Amino acid sequence: MMPNAYPDTRDIVTEVLRAEQRIRPHIRETPLDYAASLSALAHCHAYLKLENLQHTGSFKVRGALNKLLSLTPEQRARGVVTASSGNHGAGVAYGLHKLGVQGTVFVPEHASATKIEAIKRLGAHVRLYGEDSALTEAFAREYARSQGMVYISPYNDPQVIGGQGTIAVELARQLECIDTIFVAVGGGGLISGIAAYLKTLSDQVRVVGCSPQNSPVMIESLKARHIVEMESLPTLSDGTAGGVEAGAITFPLCQQLMDDYALVSEEEIKDAMKLFIETQHMLIEGAAGAALAAFSQRREQLQGQNVVIVICGANISLETLKMLL
Repeated sequence: MMPNAYPDTRDIVTEVLRAEQRIRPHIRETPLDYAASLSALAHCHAYLKLENLQHTGSFKVRGALNKLLSLTPEQRARGVVTASSGNHGAGVAYGLHKLGVQGTVFVPEHASATKIEAIKRLGAHVRLYGEDSALTEAFAREYARSQGMVYISPYNDPQVIGGQGTIAVELARQLECIDTIFVAVGGGGLISGIAAYLKTLSDQVRVVGCSPQNSPVMIESLKARHIVEMESLPTLSDGTAGGVEAGAITFPLCQQLMDDYALVSEEEIKDAMKLFIETQHMLIEGAAGAALAAFSQRREQLQGQNVVIVICGANISLETLKMLL
């Protein structure tokens, strides 16, 4: 069922703490690396939260595992359904394999072949539907309802948001003071979980949501004060691309918790990804590039601050990597 009540931030923080207990044995505490080159660029103290080193190469496994571990044995036995442009699907598939549960992952027809193959390698059944992630989500939710199976949203679910928020629990252990944090925004699950927890620790932390100009659906929704439908153009930040589900609980959470937003061009994302590969010697995907590009865009405003950039994933296809370089 679609969540029928908007949780307040206290509910989300409670779920983050539950998730921390549930999933901690199953996930990595990813490093928070000081980035000397980025620090010099902005005359600040820049840190990278390396979720590209998480299981499946993305933060998404946190929310997927928290949702799966919260299900009853009866619900698991009936199987689960999800929709994903890639990383959430891989996270769910990883959890299904770990827990011995059957499931189907619906992906948009334009989804990255690399991410689809990653889902298949983990043993989940993959089906393609729809040109936009919002259409895929709506179809998958109805399919789950008709089959009596549990639907796991990529973002529109308190347990999924709570799982993503465990990143903030780690950040609180790793860095005493955070002035500004840059987080990629698609459906809003990642930024909602992180911001809800961090803002209980300090109301001074500034949370910046980062989206590509080619698919800024949540940002445009926040401007309009309601969830909008709009066409998304192709973007390197495929993990944040596409529509936002009507009635998504992440929308009011983003309204409450996001202090600012940054829209970045494809050229800015490309430059940020190349800079990361060159200076950090690791792979990065487009959604993480969007957060890094926003940092570069705002660098003159960050002098002297402790700044965290969430590097949300590493799942880039060889074709995209070749184009990038």
